[in-house]
Amino acid sequence: MSIVMTGGGTGGHLTIIKAVKEHLLDVELIYIGSTKGQDQAWFAEDKQFKSVHFLPTQGVVNQGFLGKFKSVFMLIKATIKARKILKESKAKTVFCVGGFSAAPTSFAAITLGIPLVIHEQNAAIGSLNKLLRSRAKAFISSYEEQSPIKAYPIKNEYFEKSRIRENIQTIMFLGGSQGAKAINELALELAATLKEKNIKIIHQAGERNIEEVQKAYSELEIEAEVFGFSTKISDYMQEADFAIARSGASTLWELSAIACPALYIPYPYAAADHQFYNAKFLVDQDVAWIMREKELDVQKVIELLDENMQEKSEKLQGMIEKNGALKIAELLKNL
Repeated sequence: MSIVMTGGGTGGHLTIIKAVKEHLLDVELIYIGSTKGQDQAWFAEDKQFKSVHFLPTQGVVNQGFLGKFKSVFMLIKATIKARKILKESKAKTVFCVGGFSAAPTSFAAITLGIPLVIHEQNAAIGSLNKLLRSRAKAFISSYEEQSPIKAYPIKNEYFEKSRIRENIQTIMFLGGSQGAKAINELALELAATLKEKNIKIIHQAGERNIEEVQKAYSELEIEAEVFGFSTKISDYMQEADFAIARSGASTLWELSAIACPALYIPYPYAAADHQFYNAKFLVDQDVAWIMREKELDVQKVIELLDENMQEKSEKLQGMIEKNGALKIAELLKNL
């Protein structure tokens, strides 16, 4: 008997699978993903999986008529293949994290009567997860009260490094490893004010933007710690008293677990505007701020720098439970 994990296309989905499988070392695991997206880069050589399978699929949303027809045809073929894999592996449970990569295996699980467990990373439910939800054995979301597990699957180090902030002595700009143009530009506009206020700058500018951003700080005669990808993100977040960041689910919950208040600037082209709704979930509970890119106001951001962060930081410490990945792994094993 095996647990089959499926879904992906993007790092946001695949991070969940990676976190959960670390608590399933004593279980036979199978991965089924897509030939498109990031699935193969993440798991093609992962030895924890007994076998990995990448099926030809593509998204249906935002396609023209011919594109939709092709996508559905590929989906049907991939679902037939996924059924065969599930039968041969004697799958006891299928764990779906959403994305077009997950569709064939999820549909195959439903047609075979295999329990389907869905993890939804975002406040705005993805198209596939919305479609499958009524057929799932369990639907996990950190944004919904009725979810069987509220804890988001992030590393415990973020909880261990949590601390209460008061005043801002260090600010962190988080655009992700690919960077965010709007956040980079905002950081440079704020740089002179931050220097006046003696606030240290930590800036994740993106791999492609490091030299350009470093040069801009140098011309302004301002010191800043600039980087692209880093394995020390939790250390940087611990040091920061305030963050300005995109609101992808992992970033949002990592900052929450470490109790760092943030202004979120959602990626404007995210599917179903999910980054906006992720941030809005925290804003509605008065533990964060949000500004859309087109509404960015430097003066309003400067005013936030004088806010006392203590109340929001204290509230954030109670926002998310520990051991999300472990709890999901236990649910999968117990089904």
